[in-house]
Amino acid sequence: MGACAHPGTPARWHHDAVTHARQHRIQVVAHRGASEDAPEHTLAAYKKAIEDGADALECDVRLTADGHLVCVHDRRVNRTSNGRGAVSALELAELAALDFGSWKTRDAFKGRDEEPDWEHRPGDRQETSVLTLERLLELVADAGRRVELAIETKHPTRWAGQVEERLLLLLKRFGLDAPASAEESPVRVMSFSARSLQRVRAASPSLPTVYLMQFLSPRLRDGRLPAGVRIAGPSVRIVRGHPAYIERLKRAGHQVHVWTVNDPEDVDLCAGLGVDAIITNRPRAVLDRLGR
Repeated sequence: MGACAHPGTPARWHHDAVTHARQHRIQVVAHRGASEDAPEHTLAAYKKAIEDGADALECDVRLTADGHLVCVHDRRVNRTSNGRGAVSALELAELAALDFGSWKTRDAFKGRDEEPDWEHRPGDRQETSVLTLERLLELVADAGRRVELAIETKHPTRWAGQVEERLLLLLKRFGLDAPASAEESPVRVMSFSARSLQRVRAASPSLPTVYLMQFLSPRLRDGRLPAGVRIAGPSVRIVRGHPAYIERLKRAGHQVHVWTVNDPEDVDLCAGLGVDAIITNRPRAVLDRLGR
């Protein structure tokens, strides 16, 4: 298992991991944007991630009652906004009236005397309004450099296959639905739902897909993935508990994109195992850790 089997001193282990990371460039993906510094899934978080040098942005998408794809993780808006209700039951105009930013300031101040890293200001309305996937695609298009996008479809949902249908229509408008090859595609679709990825592959075979895993299921322990999927998306908990599984995935020819990696020790572990992408709330800190 190379460096992983004999980490030696932490300093030595970090040095080995950085050397490995430089030889094998690991993509750093901003999870819901630079979500440690700014409210998740907001324009502010994604702008910060691009400024921080993230190679790619990760977002979750849900369909509103009137058919718009918005970047919201939870089924309901209660945790991340000042509103209530299920995303699928609200129209875009109703979501646009909500504040998706002030909770971050509230949490940052909780039990602390100092100022938070990110401060919610009334003038930042556009930065903390609900973010549509369309607006995020525009942001990426205007980034001035290649910034990839990892889009996670959330299931189960009352809209079922309409989510993938709307997603592919939107990607088509941006000329991103049918890349010449998976390797060249700046967009990939991720899901915990194998059925969701199957729909995407049927409609757009060259678009790369990522099968997300919270736990290691016995039927996939040998390194297999659902038919046609070439990228595994294990949780960092799987990587910690089953490093040999990551090696099996690599031997089977799959890429490995790990979520959500925030601690320096986990960054080192992933680098030592040769993973292809690290999905993190702290893109700048991870880039620093990897010697970039």
